[in-house]
Amino acid sequence: MTAGEAPKYWWCLDHHAVETAEGCANLVRLGPFDDFATAADALEIARRRTEAWDSDPQWNDDAES
Repeated sequence: MTAGEAPKYWWCLDHHAVETAEGCANLVRLGPFDDFATAADALEIARRRTEAWDSDPQWNDDAES
């Protein structure tokens, strides 16, 4: 993080906790998010996005042509 840059937050899938940039590798994290509360809600955000994509014929691999 550079001077004057706002901190970012990630949800760690290994530890089930919000982390800052110094946390685990990005491979096991969701984010970055601009604030702690949004990072804490990362799994719900991912669930809603997946549900929306599953309902979108452009992204639904199971849709019939």
